[in-house]
Amino acid sequence: MQYTHSIQKFITIVSVLNVLLFNSSAFAFDPLHTEAGIEMGPLDRPQDATYCDRNKINHSLSLADVVDLTLCNNPQTRSLWAAARVQAAQVGVSTSAYLPSLSAQANVSQNFPVTGSQSQNSYTSKSASLSATYLLYDFGGRAATLETARQLLIAANASRNATLQAAYLGAVQAYYDLQSATASVKAFVAAEASAKESLAAAEARYRAGVATPVDKLQAQTNLSQTNYNRINAEGNELKLRGSLATMMGFDALQPYVLEDISDSSPDQVAEQDIGKLIEQARKNRPDLQAADAQIKAAEAQLEAVNAGGRPTLTLGAIAAYNDSSFQPNAQNNSIGVTLSVPLFSGFRTHYQGRVAQAQLDGKVADRDKLANQVALDVWNAYQSMITNSSALRSADDLLTVATQSEKMILGRYKAGVGNILDTLSAQSALANARQQRATALYHFLTSRFALAQAMGQLDLTLTANRN
Repeated sequence: MQYTHSIQKFITIVSVLNVLLFNSSAFAFDPLHTEAGIEMGPLDRPQDATYCDRNKINHSLSLADVVDLTLCNNPQTRSLWAAARVQAAQVGVSTSAYLPSLSAQANVSQNFPVTGSQSQNSYTSKSASLSATYLLYDFGGRAATLETARQLLIAANASRNATLQAAYLGAVQAYYDLQSATASVKAFVAAEASAKESLAAAEARYRAGVATPVDKLQAQTNLSQTNYNRINAEGNELKLRGSLATMMGFDALQPYVLEDISDSSPDQVAEQDIGKLIEQARKNRPDLQAADAQIKAAEAQLEAVNAGGRPTLTLGAIAAYNDSSFQPNAQNNSIGVTLSVPLFSGFRTHYQGRVAQAQLDGKVADRDKLANQVALDVWNAYQSMITNSSALRSADDLLTVATQSEKMILGRYKAGVGNILDTLSAQSALANARQQRATALYHFLTSRFALAQAMGQLDLTLTANRN
């Protein structure tokens, strides 16, 4: 009776331990500290009021604010952290192979005789056992499995950084696209004002008898065209405004204001050694770092598969107690070492090795392909920045000339010297120059961030002193 009570107490303890160890809240426990391997990258934003305060939307937003809100509220960021935690947990799974395994069993049974049998008495049987095993040596199998998990965690960290860089660049592009669209609206508003001024001048000359009705109709047509262009530009601005709001984690209809950007021209871009830029990119690009870690993980996995066909040496210990009402109580304790030698598995280990080798070859090929793409990314981004720098300087010159020309030709027309076609042509050229200058400015600003992203050097210091 006393032993039965001990068995019941043992079962109760095991049940409580099961509830404590395997309920959902217990999974937050990290006894092997595996999540310490999840490294904070340069673009990971702490979830605090300084960076992620959604009330920023109620004030004028700088480029840094837009980037912070995008990185904080992007659902992909949460998905990337979840993937990193999964891989950190896999490190824990692999590390557990270095720890002993402990298991307990308990049994209570009541046996009843079958009618007509020789035995007429029922009996009770009670047993309990505790066993422990520890893998002493497996020719590098568990070490290779752990190395695979560690390298995959490194790859997950690098992949998260690469994805965050892409989200960062997307926020920058969306920010400057909206700024460019706003500048285009302002350019078309200015063009509309000039068209109204031309129409007023044509009407004045018509009333004075020095202009024909054709002048008035052409001026009216020009005003209608500029009005049409302004409406389309405003519609495009609203669409881009909604896209940026969504990117920052708000509804598309969320109102907000962007800080004005200085209209001064950036300095001319200095020529750089493109070969050195590509070399730096291949050292810094997080997606290339992730590919390298994937190769190391595949190499470790191949070693783990090869170790699966080798012997293992295991230490085991058992303590057991059996109590039966029809025979004497028995206690059995044992300890020993087991050598297990796999002889033949139907070529399973062999083909698992072929799979691992093929996967390794695929990872190497993917890495080489990515390395070539990195060089092309840097080349394209660098050439775009050089082109946009030259285009911006040209747009500055064009705007200066077009402004002077429009002012002079409109003055001549008002004075009764020029003609309406020259005036409208000059105003159209000025409107195009304003729009081209705005587009060139924001393309140039974006291209600087695109080159930084192509080189793997896109960090938050680039927005610290920029609008």
